[in-house]
This record gives sequence, structure tokens and C-alpha cells, in this order.
Amino acid sequence: MSKNLKKGITAKKNENFSEWYSQVCLEQGAQLADIRYGIQGFIVIRPWAYKIIRKIYDAFDAEVEKDGHQPFLFPTVIHEDNLKKEREHAGFIPEVFWVTKEGEKELKEKFALRPTGETAIYPLYSLWIRSHKDLPYKGYQSRITVFRNEMATRPFIRGREFCFYETHDVFLNHDEAIGQIKKDMQIMDKVISGRLKIPFLFFKRPSWDHFLGANATYVSDTVLPDGKRLQISSTHDLGQNFAKAYNIKFTDKDKKEKYCWQTCFGPGISRIFASLISIHGDDNGLILPFDFAPVQIVIIPILFSDKKELNKKVIVKCKELKTKLEKEGYIVEFDDSESTSGFKHNEWEMKGVPLYIEVGPKELSKNIATLKRRTNNQKTQVKISKLLDELKKQKVKFEKELENNAKNYFKEKTKTAKDFNDLKNILKTHKGFVMVNFCSVEEGGKKCADILKEETQGGNVCGTLFDKQQKVKEGSKCVVCNKKANHAVYIAKSY
Repeated sequence: MSKNLKKGITAKKNENFSEWYSQVCLEQGAQLADIRYGIQGFIVIRPWAYKIIRKIYDAFDAEVEKDGHQPFLFPTVIHEDNLKKEREHAGFIPEVFWVTKEGEKELKEKFALRPTGETAIYPLYSLWIRSHKDLPYKGYQSRITVFRNEMATRPFIRGREFCFYETHDVFLNHDEAIGQIKKDMQIMDKVISGRLKIPFLFFKRPSWDHFLGANATYVSDTVLPDGKRLQISSTHDLGQNFAKAYNIKFTDKDKKEKYCWQTCFGPGISRIFASLISIHGDDNGLILPFDFAPVQIVIIPILFSDKKELNKKVIVKCKELKTKLEKEGYIVEFDDSESTSGFKHNEWEMKGVPLYIEVGPKELSKNIATLKRRTNNQKTQVKISKLLDELKKQKVKFEKELENNAKNYFKEKTKTAKDFNDLKNILKTHKGFVMVNFCSVEEGGKKCADILKEETQGGNVCGTLFDKQQKVKEGSKCVVCNKKANHAVYIAKSY
């Protein structure tokens, strides 16, 4: 690549989010994915993206292990009989990829590439769990991929193979299972809201939209800049459905054999990454939370072609600073490439590096460094002797700006509609959730949900807030059927 080659993002995020997102992800942007693998819907995750994704995995690993989960790794293939055993879950079969040959020989029994882990894991749980002393049992799989026959694909948002994470927990009773769902929500809040600075709402899905084989499904939904909601996690109350299908029992203290109660939790790693790109990024590219950036600080030398001796001194100083900062635990890159300083700034800005340090002849003469945050183009000059203290302050300012920007973005994403016409009008232009009164989130409300979706060109009933019980006013009517409203629900168009 020529040292002055113009590369970058031409689309504006708020004008054409779809094009902006593609440009950020692909070759002309931050080079996060390559869609030229040759099989539709299967992408290559490139190094910069995968370094970030690994850090997201690490964050969840730490939290679920604090909660008592133990890691395991199951095979990618699932026996056909196991996939079909749980009646509702067998509904996944139309989305499944099958292995039907070994070499040129047809297999007597075909295997499925896992669409999710329940039907692979639970037959073994029936062997591992025998007594009440074995419970609760909490296991998880990290750094795996799953396979689904999705036709409409988009890097990290929807694909036919994508990064996956799953916990599978077994309990003595239903109260313990519900307690785990609340813990899963706390883990999401700590990692996604607290560390990644991604805002979201936690919903209980309506009964017609739960996970196959679950009694109830709880999800984290965020909103991307085009206004569509994106589900970034799910937790399922599996009741005893899978326990009965796979014979997962325990002998209780009273010597009686009983079926277990189960939950499973799946942070959507690929979609979380898509949200990170979409919500924090700007017209110049990514903006990454400090702890998740593959490079936290980039040092850029300011060099002049007619000052070779001075350039050498600048380079020596930059190397000294890199060594000093790495000893303090920072991930630092010294960009000594032949590109111009302007090109270097654009390149690292596009990749979302949080902090920049410039050192040139001016800085060298005064023994100072120039600092800049990715969230703010203002430059700060600091004496080298005070650099470590200033970097700590700059990191705090950067994280606070990132958090405030995300909160300001999200606080405008929910509106309230008075009636059906109001809802339809709001959804024509509003980018986000609309709260309405609704008759029922049980099966009886599905007819209203279907009418709503058709007449709003894609508005979905996302569910009710799980962590905040919103009561409807006495006498309120459903926006669709005008019967008594029992729930306040959120409507949004979806990916």
C-alpha cells in the first residue's frame, strides 16, 4: 500500500447507517471481516476484530466463573436422535446443516452441526447428575461457533456461522432457576453496560416468541442507529422440559427421584461486537472501550524529511515512551511506518484506538508529549515526567465521554404511543422502541401482535420490562383490539 493512499469511510453514520456499517467492517474501513470466503453467509473474522471479540469472551468467562460455572467443550456435531428428542426444540431442524458423508461413503446416521448446545449437552447431564448433592450444576462453553441456515446475512449481525457463548445450569427447584435468570441479567449489566458501555433494555419476551423448548425467554435488546432493535443476549427458563426429554433426574434428600429444573444463558458475542461498532463508532470509524482495544495507546512520531538527525532523536524518545508505558501494563503501538503522520492518524482513528501520543521536534525541545482522546479532538500537552499521571486522567475522561455519548444516544430511543394511529405514525420516523398498552403477552395476544406487525410494516412486540414492573393505568385499552390492557409492552422493528 502506498504510504499516502487515501483509504477511509465515505458514508455518514446518521445518513446511511447500512453503508457506513459495511464500510467500517470491510476492506476500506477497519478491516474487521472479509466476505470473500466464497460460501454465502460465512465470513472471515479478521485479526483486529477477533482480538476485540476474545476480550469480550474473557470478560464473560471471568463473570460466569465468579458465579460458579465450570468450563467444558462439547463436540460440534449432534446426533440426529438427540436433536429430535425434545419436541419443541426439534423446530430448529429446518435451520440445521447436516453431515451426511465420511469421505465418499454415506453415513448410516447423519450428524447435525450444532445450532445451539442443549441437545448435545443434556444427554451427558443425565449421566453426570444423580443426587441433590450434585446440584446446582453450572457449566459453560466459550469461544465456539454455531451453524444456522440463515438466508439474510450481515457481518456480525446475522450469519450462517457465528461466535457463540452458552451457560447450561441445573437446579433443585424453579425458584433457584429464576434466581439464576436474575444473576444472568446482572452479568449482562456488568459486562455490557458497565464495561462495554452498550445501553440495552432487559425484556421478558411474549409467550409466542420464546426459545423453542423454553417456558419463558428473557432478552437484552439494544437499538442500532437505523432504529432496529438487536437482541444481544437471551436467558431461558427451560422448566423441566429438557429434563423430562433427556431424563435428567436427581435423588432428593427424601430419597425420591425428581426431574431437575434448568436455565441456559447466551450472550450473543457476534451481535455484541456489532453493537460496539454501531453505537460507539462515528464517521471516522470505530471508538473502542479502553479495556477492549487491541491497542490502547498509539505513539505517532512527527518527522520531517529535512531533519534526519532530529528524526532519529524523536524515534529514540518514542521507543523509550513505548517501553515505559508497556511496563505500566498499557498495550502500546509505536507507528514507525513510512506513512505520513496524517495517514497514521486516520488509520488508527478508524481502528478506534482510545489514546494518541504525538512526539515531534517541538515536543522534544520542551521534553513534553501531545495527547489526544479518540472521543475528543482536543490536544493536551504534558511534561514527560507527568505523563503517567496524565494518561490515567485521560483514560477516565475517555471512558466517561464514551459512556455519556452512549447514554445520550439511547435516552432518545423510547417513545410512548397513545393509540394505534399514533403508534403507526411514530414508527414511520422514530428510530427505536415505542411503549404501548397491550391486551396480553400470553397466547391470547398473538392475534393483536400479528395485526400490529402487518399494519406497521414490521413492528414487533419485544416484550415487557423484566427488571421494572410497569403497571398500566386503570381503564387503559390495548392499542390494537381496544380491550382491557394488562401490560405495557415495547414495540420495535427488528433485525
